[in-house]
Amino acid sequence: MSVITLAIAALLFTVGTYLLLQRTLSRVIIGLGLMSHGANVLIMLSAGGPAQPPVLPAGTAAPIADPLPQAMVLTAIVITFGITAFLLALALRSYLLTGDDEVEDDIEDRRIARLQHAAEEAQREEDMHEVAL
Repeated sequence: MSVITLAIAALLFTVGTYLLLQRTLSRVIIGLGLMSHGANVLIMLSAGGPAQPPVLPAGTAAPIADPLPQAMVLTAIVITFGITAFLLALALRSYLLTGDDEVEDDIEDRRIARLQHAAEEAQREEDMHEVAL
């Protein structure tokens, strides 16, 4: 396993994670793409050494490469392309409706958080009242 290729995979995962944590949809989509490329690089690293043929002629006794990781990476590329196209369509729809690429906070989530905070405060006050008795 090449250390340089492993470092590239780690860099792809790091930058992809950073971009996924941003609030703009375009950065989230790019981050998802980078993370999928990092996963593909890791799968190819697990396939074995380079320049090994997956199938050898009969009677040849040489090490062979496993073709399954290559098939898995090809499948992952197709699935990632489909997900990316779907996310780009959602991002375009969001941009056309709001005029912005930024992900907004959900109003319902804020309401639930306020209710949870109020319930915790009431529980704390009840516990303090019980301790005082």
